[in-house]
Amino acid sequence: MTPTQRRPLSFPAVHPCKSISPSTLLTSLITLSQNICTFQPNTFPTQKPNARETKRQIQILLIFFQDLQSDNSVILKPKPIIPVFSELHFTLQKIHFLFQDCSIQGAGLWLLVKFQFVGTQFHLLISSVSKCLAALPLNLIDVCDEVKEVIQLLTKQARNIQLEFDHNDEYTAKRVNSILNQFEQGIEPEVDSIKQVLDYLRIKTWFDCNNEIKFLQQEEREKHQHQEKEVHLLSGLIGFLCYCRVVILETLDFQLLSHKTEIRCTAEMLNYITPDDYRCPISLELMTDPVTVSTGQTYNRTSIQKWFKAGNMTCPKTGERLISTELFPNTALKTLIQQFCYDNKISISTSKLHISKTAATINPGSPAAAHAIQFTSWSLARRLVFGTEEQKNKAAYEIRLLAKSNVFNTACLVEIGTVPPLIDLVLTSTTQENAIAALLKLSKHTNGREVIMESRGLKPIVTVLRRGFSLEARRVAAGIIFYLTSVKEYRKLIGENSEAVSGLVELIKKGSIRGKKNAVLAIFGLLLLHKNHSKVLNSGAVPAIVKVLRSSDKGYVVNDCLAVLVALAENVEGARAVLECSGLSLVIEILQSANSRAEKEYCVSILVSLCVNVGGEVVSVLAKDASVIMPSLYAILTDGTPQAEKKARKLINVLQEFDEKRTLGLVGSSVMQQRLLQLN
Repeated sequence: MTPTQRRPLSFPAVHPCKSISPSTLLTSLITLSQNICTFQPNTFPTQKPNARETKRQIQILLIFFQDLQSDNSVILKPKPIIPVFSELHFTLQKIHFLFQDCSIQGAGLWLLVKFQFVGTQFHLLISSVSKCLAALPLNLIDVCDEVKEVIQLLTKQARNIQLEFDHNDEYTAKRVNSILNQFEQGIEPEVDSIKQVLDYLRIKTWFDCNNEIKFLQQEEREKHQHQEKEVHLLSGLIGFLCYCRVVILETLDFQLLSHKTEIRCTAEMLNYITPDDYRCPISLELMTDPVTVSTGQTYNRTSIQKWFKAGNMTCPKTGERLISTELFPNTALKTLIQQFCYDNKISISTSKLHISKTAATINPGSPAAAHAIQFTSWSLARRLVFGTEEQKNKAAYEIRLLAKSNVFNTACLVEIGTVPPLIDLVLTSTTQENAIAALLKLSKHTNGREVIMESRGLKPIVTVLRRGFSLEARRVAAGIIFYLTSVKEYRKLIGENSEAVSGLVELIKKGSIRGKKNAVLAIFGLLLLHKNHSKVLNSGAVPAIVKVLRSSDKGYVVNDCLAVLVALAENVEGARAVLECSGLSLVIEILQSANSRAEKEYCVSILVSLCVNVGGEVVSVLAKDASVIMPSLYAILTDGTPQAEKKARKLINVLQEFDEKRTLGLVGSSVMQQRLLQLN
């Protein structure tokens, strides 16, 4: 079992089965002992004396086990020996786990503040070894007298060992607690005091500090609600290390950092619309019916309705008082969730994808964490304004990391004023990538979107969208526009910017697959305002989207593209644009080969709109392909949503009626035209 398969400082040891052979047990004891002896306690950030003493004892035991194996004497009289060896095996497993934990990269600070618990574990395990050795019938084992004497001496030493904590660990742990207390009181600690802690733990570089943060964040995610005290401590430590990473280690290795893959826009960093955005902040589950409240935050409909029924009139995520309880369907996000579930083979009805409440809400976790992040944000804001170009670039990158991990961090960064200087950096080649990505993170917050628009940020963002120095920067800009379209007023302003719409269409044509996806989503957001439909159509969005759907790598964006065509085909101009691009035959092909229910339902919606807005010309084509279409339509009748089932049933009726009228020569009658208009 590796450290990644269990929680740190947990020891899931198991006793060997009763039927195990003596030779197998002995071999396993030797292997366990050898594994423990490979560790180098002097490299551990804490618990060095305890680890050295434990390793010394195991080295002696290893000699004993190896001597037994060479003489084969344990096999001659196994009954009194096997129970003792079994207990030893159980204890050695726990020692091995403890050594693994003490050597985990990035766990230094956590092990330091838990030094009493870890030290106690070492003492208990050494005592357990002593008890096992005391119960060992050495008189029944045929080994040399020297080995027996060493084992007897080891037993006596282990029995007499007293529980003592490493004074250096204890002193440094107290220093850490003092620093956390200062943060909690809103006092910025002295740099020298912080550096002493970092030096003791050998946290010398930005990457060392970042590894510590990642470890603590993982621990925080694993903690349960009833472990509030642990979560409180972890959040404080994370805030402390974030402060260290930004303020203390800022100048040490940014040149090295700029050449590391972490600074680059990797696939993970560029997947801007993340699964965390798909979960309801109240229930922490995937949203099956996302709705937006007056503050701009989105929740699952059932969760927010329960919140209102309980008498609450505030936004659960931001704490703002709601001006009304009206709920607005978030169709764009619902489309994203459906695609995410399809890509990952997740059933929305049974999904229970929980995330950390600390990461999902405005709660910073602890007062120490809150003040630490505030001090960190102030430092970053100053650096964005007064720093060198290199410092500004690194500050933008730090904002990306901080805003990614916690909503409180995002709110704090926005409130302290990092958005305006970031906007100033997006048009500079050396800072564009990190600045635009930082704005993307901040645009996920209601206040972030507001400050971007109030700071005249739309124009430079659109400039990046059209003429960014990299495709990565351009697709991030599209992601920001997508979040801005979640606000009704901003849809109008963006729609009035002709370069914004044309830039999104251009990205659909020439961007990477992820860039295409972000652009399509942003256009979908714009279409939520009906006035934008003509502008999107005039920009050539339909031909661009149809081309994407005909490409070989369309799988990642099929649902999004179809959702846009559904919205556009609802009026006559949009329907004709789809028809003129040979979209009718394409939709029929997709309907025939669709792998998901969502794709089929989108296709049916498009076909219905084409029939209504274009008329008998479309119905005639569909009637010719009835043998291809009908199986999919009947499948929706049994497996579709109520709305899709209704449309599929009406389309089936129209095709059947068309066939009957054609037989009677009445295809062009006013009755047929009226029948088509009743489809919706």
